[in-house]
Amino acid sequence: MQLVYACTFTMLAVAGLLVTVRLLRGPAVPDRILAIDVLSVLLAGGIAVDSARRGFPEALTLVLVVALLGFVSTVLAARFAGARGMEEAEEARQ
Repeated sequence: MQLVYACTFTMLAVAGLLVTVRLLRGPAVPDRILAIDVLSVLLAGGIAVDSARRGFPEALTLVLVVALLGFVSTVLAARFAGARGMEEAEEARQ
């Protein structure tokens, strides 16, 4: 069973590195917003796997908090980017 946990953590780490590259390289704001959302999902997944490995189900509350914060931050960032895009479109028309 330890091999399963090790493989899972390795895959989560590789996915985290790839998403971090996308976060840093962009090229656009929506790409970065999506990368932050995926990082929060990977973090929640890592916490869930660690909780299962240790047999500590109380940590699943932390998974819920991380997932909720990730969702709310993604929605707020998308609204900000959308409002910013609308302002830039209005300026371009004038």
